[in-house]
Amino acid sequence: MQTDRNDVDLSAAIEEALFYVDSPTSAVTGDDDLAALPSCFDVTGLAVASIGAACAELAALAGRPSDQQVVVSRRLASLWFGMSIRPQGWEMPPVWDAIAGLYRSKDNWIRLHTNAPHHRHAALDVLSCEAIREDVAARVSQWTAEDLEREIVGNGGCAAALRSKEEWDAHPQGVASQEEPLIAWTEGESTASALSFGTESLPLKGLRVLDCTRVLAGPVCTRLLAGYGAEVLRVDPPGWDEANVEPEVTLGKRMTTLDLRESADKQCFEKLLASADVFIHGYRSDALEGLGLGDERRRAINPALIDVSLSAYGWTGPWATRRGYDSLVQMSSGIVHEGMLRGDGKTPTPLPVQALDHATGYLMAAAALRALRVRREAGTALSARLSLARTAVLLKGTVRNGTSVAFTDEDIADLTTDLESTYWGPARRVRFPVIEGLAPPNWRHPARPLHSDASEWPS
Repeated sequence: MQTDRNDVDLSAAIEEALFYVDSPTSAVTGDDDLAALPSCFDVTGLAVASIGAACAELAALAGRPSDQQVVVSRRLASLWFGMSIRPQGWEMPPVWDAIAGLYRSKDNWIRLHTNAPHHRHAALDVLSCEAIREDVAARVSQWTAEDLEREIVGNGGCAAALRSKEEWDAHPQGVASQEEPLIAWTEGESTASALSFGTESLPLKGLRVLDCTRVLAGPVCTRLLAGYGAEVLRVDPPGWDEANVEPEVTLGKRMTTLDLRESADKQCFEKLLASADVFIHGYRSDALEGLGLGDERRRAINPALIDVSLSAYGWTGPWATRRGYDSLVQMSSGIVHEGMLRGDGKTPTPLPVQALDHATGYLMAAAALRALRVRREAGTALSARLSLARTAVLLKGTVRNGTSVAFTDEDIADLTTDLESTYWGPARRVRFPVIEGLAPPNWRHPARPLHSDASEWPS
């Protein structure tokens, strides 16, 4: 039974962040299941609120009455915050690289994120050892956590020392992330032409979404948009690989390859951008500027573009350009430390799922969908910025004592009946969490590897 819960109304906080115009949305509610994912934070509540926000915006675009509730299954939303795919006769690759994870330093704990080869190389270069977990652990134990974090990040890698909530709240980046809005809106000139799209069952049909995101929040966002009719084209650099999550997040999309450092590829990208309706991206705040594709250039290419962007640690503060992932932001922001304190007091305890990624992904979708409504109704093109660190602020407001009723084990009733013919083999998906107020998604393409398609919009 949940006890001592902080009464943060997650749905209300998200709707306030989407306030941009007084545009009513369907009310969101969870079903009456009292079970929850095991955490001292209300992770299941965050799943319901964030998925519900995006789906309420979809319902509004489909023309459903604003007083019609969107009801989200707490159980299914919690499952979608993990993995939605269930391979039939084959196995998913390991989620983590062999040396990724938690290590005990001289004075504290630190997490290394080494799934990308260049991030692994950066960490091993600093530690001066081979990719053998025991050797890495021995080297890490010779460093203080903050010194090692600083050296790995400075070498182009990804790492995060364990910090308490109090330490993070006093840290300059923690202060900056708390002061940022959950969704930061920017208004373009009201010169966008009228926009017509969608049907009742596929409210995004006819829209073009250019996707420049990587693991995991951005792909969650664009997967949802694809499920409701948007033509999503994902762009990755040559050689980029996300084998451990591709079966999960490429559903419904087309995937192409462009090197934005090459003149011809950059010209091709600008042509795609010029005819896109929505641009979803997760580049660090200085990266597109460095490629000559900063805010002003993108707006010049496409004044009507809806632009939704993601960062790890926020858009202001000393870490605004720092590389980061969900698991690292959990370490930095005090989430893992709080889980440890309310557990055995000795073992760092992350969330049971990558909740910051998933929640932020659905909030990005909600922001894009609200912006589409504004564009259709008022002709104004909006931009929205979100971050994992700011979503962490929202979740940390739900800390509680006590335990929750656990969900019963997953069974066949939780899965769809249809088989998805993925590139890797047949699979089923967990049933989509919305159980009332919105038709289920309809993905046109099964999951496939990255780099599978031409760099063009389908005719």
